[in-house]
Amino acid sequence: MVDWDTRPASVSDVEAVAELRAVVMRADLERLGRYDERRVRQRLRDGFDPAHTRVIEVDGRFAGCVALRPAEGAHWLEHFYLAPRLQGSGIGSGVLRELLERCDSDGTLVRLNVLQGSPARQLYERHGFTLESEDPVDVFMVREPA
Repeated sequence: MVDWDTRPASVSDVEAVAELRAVVMRADLERLGRYDERRVRQRLRDGFDPAHTRVIEVDGRFAGCVALRPAEGAHWLEHFYLAPRLQGSGIGSGVLRELLERCDSDGTLVRLNVLQGSPARQLYERHGFTLESEDPVDVFMVREPA
C-alpha cells in the first residue's frame, strides 16, 4: 500500500480539484451522455467548500480529495476523487475507513451519490453503504453508523 496523508483544503486547491474531477468523472459522464468540458469543472468550483474538504497527498504532492459535509441528521460524502494512477492502491479504502470511523464514533449517518455504472459503487458497498434510491443518472446510498 502507498503511504498517504490528508491535510485541510484551502481555497487555492479548487483548480487542482476541479481538474481532477474532470479527469476522473469523464468516462462515466460520457457513457451517460452528460460530459461537458466546462460544466464538469464549474460544478466543482460552485460547490467547493474548503472547510469540509481534505486534500489527499502522496509524497507531499496532491493526489486527490474528499469532502464530508454536515447536513441535518447526516453527513454527505462528496467530491471523493483520487488520481487514476493511484486508484486500486488501497488509498481510497484507507481514506474512507478513517472518515467512517469518525462518523461511527459520532453516531452519524453518511449519505452519498455515485453515477450509475461507476466502479466507485463497489468501494462504497464494501464499506457498508446500501442503496437508498436511484434514478437514470445517480445512485443514492446510505450507511448507518456501526
